[in-house]
Amino acid sequence: MAVVMILGRVTGMAPMPAPIPVAIIGKIFGAGLPKPFLMLMAVISHLAYGGFWGWVLWRVTKRVTLWNALALGGIMWLIMQIIVLPFLGWGVFGVAITPKIAVATFVLHMIYGGTLGWLGTRKVDALKTA
Repeated sequence: MAVVMILGRVTGMAPMPAPIPVAIIGKIFGAGLPKPFLMLMAVISHLAYGGFWGWVLWRVTKRVTLWNALALGGIMWLIMQIIVLPFLGWGVFGVAITPKIAVATFVLHMIYGGTLGWLGTRKVDALKTA
């Protein structure tokens, strides 16, 4: 997902004014953070957030499947749209900036869910054949 986010920023296709993890860290800690520290904190927090929710999925479900991982991605997307984006001042579903944010972040969350489901299913299948 990070690769897709970076490509979106580099190509100018990303509708967000800033990467969302960077915007969150900047909002929490203020604009005076040195950029390298801001980026480091954004990457660490984003990976930790994704890892935490992957762990939750693993703990809550009997078996990680593509479908329950995609559902998790959808839930995470809704949390972002209803809580995180308004916190950033971008409005619910990002409409204060552009509605394209909702679509772009949905795609990213489905990539996350799909990857999580594929890897989770793959690990279970590999264990069964071993």
